[in-house]
Amino acid sequence: MIDQIIQFAESWVPQETWIGMITFSFIFFIGTLIAIPALLIRMPPDYFNHNGKRKWFANNHPIIRIIGLMLKNGLGLIFLMAGIAMLVLPGQGLLSMLLGILFLDFPGKHRVEQKLIQQPQILNTINAMRKKYGKPPFVFHDKTPT
Repeated sequence: MIDQIIQFAESWVPQETWIGMITFSFIFFIGTLIAIPALLIRMPPDYFNHNGKRKWFANNHPIIRIIGLMLKNGLGLIFLMAGIAMLVLPGQGLLSMLLGILFLDFPGKHRVEQKLIQQPQILNTINAMRKKYGKPPFVFHDKTPT
């Protein structure tokens, strides 16, 4: 039975491609296990209370700012797509998606961040991680935008 499944899969995608995809998936999985906690722990506790736009590379030359923003958005897109894939593959899907959204720039980003981060499962996981490393939990204003 398993041999038939493998033969069917290899009829659509060559074995070398499967090995490459599995290797990439494993490397990205390990990378997210390291990167996500490292980034979420370094954020200030009031990070999600800022309604205004954060100016990345604001004090740099315009060309450096543009390149930096392109790299930041590219990284965000990679984390977002990987997070979507990790919803069905092994990995931290929701946390990867949250991290991707944090890096991306788009209208309404703050509302999406707020909605995602305040999901009890996500917030409890992140705050437990922050507590483990001696960081205070994320705090939120009680006011909601009207």
